[in-house]
Parts: sequence; structure tokens; C-alpha cells
Amino acid sequence: MPLTFQLWYNQRHITLQPGESGESPELYAHFLRTEAKGGYILEAILEPKQPLILKGAQINLKADYANSARIFCNGFQSWSESREYSPEESLPNLRSIARPLMGYYGDYHFDFIRRGRGYLHSWTYTYLRRPDGSLHFIGSLGEQAGFTFFQHHICEGRLSVERECRELHIDTPYPVLRLWCCEAINDATAFDNWFSLMDIAPPQAAPATGWTSWYNYYTNISETIILENLEAFTERQVPIKIFQIDDGYQQRVGDWLEIGNRKVEGGIFKGHSGAVPPNSKFPNGMAAIAQRIRAAGLTPGLWLAPFVAERKSRLAREHPEWLLRDERGRAVRAGWNPLWSGWFYALDIYHPGFRTYLENIVRTVLHEWGFGLLKLDFLYAACILPRKDKSRGQVMHEAMEWLRRMANGRQLLGCGVPLGSAFGQVDYCRIGADIHLYWEHRLLKWLRHRERVSTLLSLRSTFGRWQLSGRAFRNDPDVFLLRDNNIHLSPTQKRTILLANALGGQLLFTSDNIRHYNKETLEEFENALQLLEERLEAAEQIQKDVYRIRLASGTAAVCNLSDQKVSVETNGNGVLLLPPFESRILPNEGTRHHTGSFNSK
Repeated sequence: MPLTFQLWYNQRHITLQPGESGESPELYAHFLRTEAKGGYILEAILEPKQPLILKGAQINLKADYANSARIFCNGFQSWSESREYSPEESLPNLRSIARPLMGYYGDYHFDFIRRGRGYLHSWTYTYLRRPDGSLHFIGSLGEQAGFTFFQHHICEGRLSVERECRELHIDTPYPVLRLWCCEAINDATAFDNWFSLMDIAPPQAAPATGWTSWYNYYTNISETIILENLEAFTERQVPIKIFQIDDGYQQRVGDWLEIGNRKVEGGIFKGHSGAVPPNSKFPNGMAAIAQRIRAAGLTPGLWLAPFVAERKSRLAREHPEWLLRDERGRAVRAGWNPLWSGWFYALDIYHPGFRTYLENIVRTVLHEWGFGLLKLDFLYAACILPRKDKSRGQVMHEAMEWLRRMANGRQLLGCGVPLGSAFGQVDYCRIGADIHLYWEHRLLKWLRHRERVSTLLSLRSTFGRWQLSGRAFRNDPDVFLLRDNNIHLSPTQKRTILLANALGGQLLFTSDNIRHYNKETLEEFENALQLLEERLEAAEQIQKDVYRIRLASGTAAVCNLSDQKVSVETNGNGVLLLPPFESRILPNEGTRHHTGSFNSK
């Protein structure tokens, strides 16, 4: 099939081949193909002569699925499962019963997506993995104008690439699609050249270790709990860098600074807020606890969900005009959370009152309270709805630029965000689902929720998106947990999580109270820290949920995420029988072997 660009607008349709231009009474359209970085750039540009409404825009390419071992599908946002699929697989679609509760977490509300057997889809980038490990790579060169959507029509041997811009009103030149395509011998070649063409500099933040309160205490945190865990790291002299307080310190989600009778006027809280507590669980205030963390030699971090407010929040009650609203004027529900007050709502990032409010919050947290890192969560809520003059991707890009400006040089950890919008905008970024205290969440799996809390999904995405780390941001693979209490993971599973996170990420966090670690567990943690500075060179999926890992130093490992015993061929070690969930460092495959054991025996 020929390479074509198709455009639908108003009541018209245009088809162009590379090098062609088209003209109508409403616009000029150009479809260009240029050589670049061992591949070629495809670019479709529109020049309206008058205001018009886009109905759809896509580039169609021939794709050789018959000679492809696997197809990479990047999920809609941080939590969405992202991995290489076989051409025979299909992507799960959320059951209808769950859509009111969690439909906006992913791409379930996009009606143009073809689903089911014979169809796979991806966002921002995709690639076909050949049997020899080489890639046919296709990536967007800019999500500023809108999200780029890749639909694999496997039975037709066709890949369609679409800008998510339906019903967008334009009256100025619009870069409707800009892609880079290449055949690359390995992952590094493809991803290095892609980020070079996007002109995204490597992240300045260093790989880091740390602690977060969430996966042990959840919303049940207090000043006493935070300080007890801080003292444990000081006493045991474990060299972490970041100490982050998660959800639970605020009155409600959305009411980040509210205390007593303090008033909000024009989005600004009246009265000094640096020393006052947001709730009674932190009687000495957040500035005091940030100071204690700094005194321990660590960077204090704080969790915020800046673009949502829960149903019972004071914000939702007193400022309903700040809530994002649909075409019928109804407040948009961004999801449902049983740890909050049930439903929570998306906020309108363009409302002047809300902008003043959020800017005051960020200024207070960073400058009055003294936190050095913000974990920003549920960011997808900013772009649930497009605007007439802005696509969802444009809204998300502007939201991320706004957050970056407000941070003013402080570190950002993005979470729940479409990844292309986060490229170059955050220092660290979650690249997978939340881990679970079990290996899998059976109910959410039955609901076919691709953004579910799941240890298995988290680890799949850690190995699926590893190429982004050190290029787009530092990958946050989520936490590891080695404790014995408040957990339902086996020792084997816990060690596999630790090894996978240390190999596949560059932000190694735990939520354990390490005061309860015995000598062997503490050594295991410290051994994992040695791997954090390593550069991952390959994460080869040799069977479903079985990965062979290779580091630039020569260190190799195998990780079995499945519940089956598997046989793995190794270089110089023969055939290795790997029990369910077990991972191992392979000491004879590389030039260097790390001390300590990650084996699960």
C-alpha cells in the first residue's frame, strides 16, 4: 500500500503522497518526507485560509507484521500497561461496569480506537521488534500540538498514525503530524536519535534513592510516623537522597493549605502558612518537618495532586467554577477513590482563580515549607476534555510547562501523566502502575483495567519503557518492599521487585520502616544500591513475562515475572531452570559481578 496522508475537515477530504501539496478554498496542505538520522521524517502541515474544523488526520504506512516477533504498545499514561506484544495478542478493554469509576484513567473514552484481535495501539511511539532484536521504530517528534496515536491493523499489514485532534478549530498554521521512522540495529540507536531530533536534553537530575510513606501507611500518616522512619535511616546509616511524604498530610485532596478559619480570597490563602499544620496529624506544621528532613542531609519531597479535588473538599464546595465542565455544564469526574471521599473532579487549568490558587500552593510548599521535590500525581485529569481551540495533547503540554515554571528549578516527579507530555518537563517520572501488596489485584484484572494497582503490570512496564530513562527523564519504576509485615508477597517476589527496580529504573524508593530489617535484609538493600548507577543496555523479552537483562558493565540477569517454572538459555551457564517469580544475577556472563545475592533461594 502507498504511503499516504489523509485529512478530514469541515465536509472535505484530502489524500496526499510524500512531496505533494494540496489546495482548497479553505487551506493549503503539505506532506513532506526528508532523510534524517538514518531514517526519515514525515511531516504534514496545514495552512488555513480561514477558520476550519479538523475531523481527523492520519498517515498510513505499510508494516511487516509477518516478520515481526513483537510489537511495542505504549499506554496512554504513566500507569497504563506498556510492553511488547505478540501480533496474536490483543489489548484488554475495560469492562463497561467499571467505566464510570475509572474510565478516564486510560484511553477507554476514545471512540476511534479499533480494539480486539488483529488490532493493537500505542501512544507517542511504537516499534516492531524483529527476531534478530532490531527495530522498525516510529515516534512522534512533538506532542505539543496533540497526542499522537498509532493503530496497528495487523491483518491488513498497515500502521495508521493519527493526531488526536478531532473537532479542533484552527485558523493559523498547524503542524498536524511530524514523525520519525527508522530501521535500527538496537534500542540505543533508535532512542538516542529520536531524542536528538526532538531536541530534548538528558535530565540534569542524578539517579536517586529514597523513601516514601505511601506503600506502608497509605493515608494513615502522621508527624510521628514520618519522623520515626526518618530516624531509622539516620540510625542505620543507609545512604538515601530523598525522603518523600505522600498522600494523607492534607485536609482533603484539593485543600492543600486549609486550616481552621483561614480564608481564600482570589485564590490566595490569607495569613502566613509556613508554620501551620494542614491537619492535626502534623501539629508542628510542614515547614518544621521539612527542616528535620534537611537536617538529616536529605531532600524533603511532598505529594500533590494539583489538577483534581475530591467531592467533599472545601475547594469543590466553595469554588465550583474551578471545576472542569463538559459541554452540558456538568462537573467532570476524573475517577473514584475509596481512600478519599469517593468521586474526585478534574480542575480547569485555564481558570484564572484556580491558576492563582495553585501557584500560591506551589510557592508555599517550595519556599515557605522548604520542600525540594514535588511528586505530582493524577496529572492526566488536566486533559480529559479538549477545548475548541486546543487538543487534549496541547492542554496537557501547557499544563506540564506551567508546572515546570512554577517549580522554578526544584525537582519534579511526574505520575499519572501521558509520557510524551512529560518528556523534558520532569526530572523523574513514573513509568508503570502502582505495585500491590499482592502480586496481582484479581478484581481489577477481571475488570481488564490496564491502569490497575498490580505488581506484575508495574514490572512489565519497567522493562517495557526502560529506554526512556536518562533520555526523557529518570525512570521511577515504583517502590520495592522487603518487610515481613503488612505485605502478601513471598520472599522470592520481593527480591525480584528489588532487582527489577534497581536494574530498570533510576529512582529506587521503598516504603519500609528499615528499623525492622535484619542484617541480611539490610545488606540486600545496600547491594541493590550498587546497581542504580549502572546503564541498562538491553531488556530482552525471551518469553512472555521472562526477561534477559544486560548492563553496559557486562552484568547480566534474568527475571521471571510469571507463575511458571521456565528454562532460560544463558551464555556460558547452559540452561537455567528458573522457578516462578525468581530473578538471578548471572555472574559468569559479564565482566563484573556485584557482591551480595539477588537469587531467591
